[in-house]
Amino acid sequence: MKKLLAILMALALVVCCFAACGKTDGGNAGNADNTQKVVKIGVYEPQTGANGAGGKQEILGMQYANKINPTVEINGETYKVELVYADNESSTDKAVSAASKLVAEGVSVVLGSYGSAVSIAASDTFKEAGIPAIGVTCTNPQVTEGNDHYFRICFLDPFQGTVHAEFAKSKFNADTVYCLGELGNDYDQGLINYFSEASEKLGMKVIKENFPKDNSDFTSYLANAKKQGADVIFAPCSIQYAQLILEQSNAQGTNIPLLGTDTWDNNKIVETTKGTNTELYVSTFYQEGANPEFEKGIKEWMNSDPTALENNGGNDMIAAVTVMGYDAYMTALEAIKNANSAEPSAVMAALPTTAYEGISGSISFNEIGDANRDAAYIKTANVETGTWDFVAVQKVSA
Repeated sequence: MKKLLAILMALALVVCCFAACGKTDGGNAGNADNTQKVVKIGVYEPQTGANGAGGKQEILGMQYANKINPTVEINGETYKVELVYADNESSTDKAVSAASKLVAEGVSVVLGSYGSAVSIAASDTFKEAGIPAIGVTCTNPQVTEGNDHYFRICFLDPFQGTVHAEFAKSKFNADTVYCLGELGNDYDQGLINYFSEASEKLGMKVIKENFPKDNSDFTSYLANAKKQGADVIFAPCSIQYAQLILEQSNAQGTNIPLLGTDTWDNNKIVETTKGTNTELYVSTFYQEGANPEFEKGIKEWMNSDPTALENNGGNDMIAAVTVMGYDAYMTALEAIKNANSAEPSAVMAALPTTAYEGISGSISFNEIGDANRDAAYIKTANVETGTWDFVAVQKVSA
């Protein structure tokens, strides 16, 4: 119902705009060189800070999508699509200023962010400006909750947490699970809560511990997990912590399977497991090999661009967040086409009924603005090659 009201209000704004201005090309479209009109798409992503590596990989998908789909048709005219960047620095303190930069640039729609906390922190800025946002891999329910302007194309944390609990029970017949997350981090704590609830329903004992921000020594936490007889360790934390946990777990011979969420699906993390005895499983949005044609094209592009390759961690392994970045851009483009306008209000009105057959799967939105997704990829680290192996497509049992 709230999405329907949003559509009606947005359409009313569009009608007013046409009545006041007559023929319009969209308030956020302009002429870059007086010859070609431009539509701006905001890229609200971390390029620095704890999630900078993941943000850069998500941006790669948008950049590749923009390279092969650089224009969009509006009212029979061809518009160039320009990506406008704002680094939120992985920090809620920087979120508003980064979001405000995109508002000032006159973007029609925003993509991002990698990281739920920064998405939540910037939400009101986009809302007040009347600009729709499409979350790419921000999985916390609060991103879209009560927000008519925020949509997303990924699965949510309640689903992801439950997937891991059921996997822990079915794969390892776990009796005791150990949860480790950053204190005060909404992403970590939310997932631990959902995982714990599902684990307890399955009869598993749950042990929880938190580490402080910028912690670098996890030896005591890992030792405690072993002392408590944990069958698995669930650690839904950022890339910088994940790599340290893996390295220290291997160094002290913890020998407990690690369960990581979508943030762990990273080139550097899986390379850390090479030549070790690590047993690591992650939930994610895509597994390399599912679409050879797409993968061939994006690998060729990355290998031809040293900066793109560097932003991907130095190799051409395709991260799921990169695929999601690609799909987010294409979904935004589809909404602009459906709106037949670059006006943010028109794009917002078009989004609820926009559907796109993406590389990561079919994309459409429910009444809240969340993606209609019911499955996650589970993959494991191949310690011989330092790459990912597909395990299963996991759904939550009824």
